[in-house]
Amino acid sequence: MKKKFTIVYMGTPDFAVPSLRGLHKSGHQISYVVTQPDRPKGRGCRLKPSAVKSAALELGLPVLQPCSMQEPDLIKNLSGVNPDLFVVVAFGYILPRNLLKIPGSGSVNIHASLLPKYRGPAPIQWVIINQEKETGITAIRMDEGMDTGDILHFSRTTLSMNETVETLYDRLARMGADVLLETINKMEQGDLSVNPQDHSKATYAPMLKKSDGRIDWKLPAEKIEAFIRGVAQWPGAFAFIGKERIKMFLARVEPLDPPEPAGTILRASQGELWVATGKGALSILEIQAESGKRLFINDFLRGNKIPEGIVLS
Repeated sequence: MKKKFTIVYMGTPDFAVPSLRGLHKSGHQISYVVTQPDRPKGRGCRLKPSAVKSAALELGLPVLQPCSMQEPDLIKNLSGVNPDLFVVVAFGYILPRNLLKIPGSGSVNIHASLLPKYRGPAPIQWVIINQEKETGITAIRMDEGMDTGDILHFSRTTLSMNETVETLYDRLARMGADVLLETINKMEQGDLSVNPQDHSKATYAPMLKKSDGRIDWKLPAEKIEAFIRGVAQWPGAFAFIGKERIKMFLARVEPLDPPEPAGTILRASQGELWVATGKGALSILEIQAESGKRLFINDFLRGNKIPEGIVLS
């Protein structure tokens, strides 16, 4: 006999919106949507709601925005609706034990990797940086650890040669919604297999800091090209020409192995910008000056003179 669940949904960025919309469209009862508080953004530092809050209000769902997961009012509100299930997708807060004990059927988390690989907050970036051939979505039953719970369901996807954070992010967000609905349907039908993770195979995907975007030109060209794609959304791959910071968003590996030191500008003319690396060379395809717009390299070079022979740092 299929059992319908009462659900509390927790999420914050746009990655979590397809899962929320999918739950709502499928007719599941969502008692609350919990998301992070509005944050100041933009030049005016005006408070802006999270993508999940905006979607929840559009769908007519009640929203809670705690500053801490230990707020008494939060615990009271969530306990008061007697939920069967918490669903957590890119929420940004860790759920303490007293919250995890509230839902009768536990808590399901949707994670953007094939666990136990790439636990942590930045799996999408790191699978591209590390030139992985595949990744996916894993649904787990939450425990007190970070992405350590038992695996309930998963789905794989292959990374293309030119995969960017943007394309993979969008694809995994849609996959996350599908995996979530399939997992909940199996739970309602009592037809869900539960498999513990092999913790000995776990890897970690730490959050990237702004300084982590600096390019190490001593790496091989292929690794730098993947790194540029992997950090394009945040923090952005960058280097310095003298004291000026420039960002690079897309590059192509060139079939040559120059003798010049890594970081040397090999060509900066006829719409091409080539840079020597630790092994091979890169042709920079999209770039942005510190106070300019993101441009294709031919447009950039029309307005910016870069001397050949200088070394990027």
